[in-house]
Amino acid sequence: MTDKPRDVTDSELAVLDVLWNQPQATIREITEAIYEDYSPSSHATVQKLLERLEAKDCVVRDRSGFAHRFRATIERSDLLDRQLEAVADKLCEGSLTPLLLHLASRTKLSDEERKLLRKLINDRT
Repeated sequence: MTDKPRDVTDSELAVLDVLWNQPQATIREITEAIYEDYSPSSHATVQKLLERLEAKDCVVRDRSGFAHRFRATIERSDLLDRQLEAVADKLCEGSLTPLLLHLASRTKLSDEERKLLRKLINDRT
């Protein structure tokens, strides 16, 4: 991987979300998944978003067929890690603990979620 910035916008995230759910897709398939009505302008928007994601090494293009197919090269969990680390760096002096404590205190956790958190904590200590 390169050291290119991997921050993604909300619009780029919508494209990645399609590719995480449908591992390979054409511009038209992605456009139809994001927009209710397909149009040349929505197609052009998705094309531009894909170009930006390619430049960030978040997607690759398969040019072997008539319609190019795109595939995400970053996993959802990897992007989540990067985004959470960036928030922790900006707001919590690099520590994830205050961020996690804040999120846990603001969310009503189910019994299963509490069990998973306890297991994670126990596994890490």
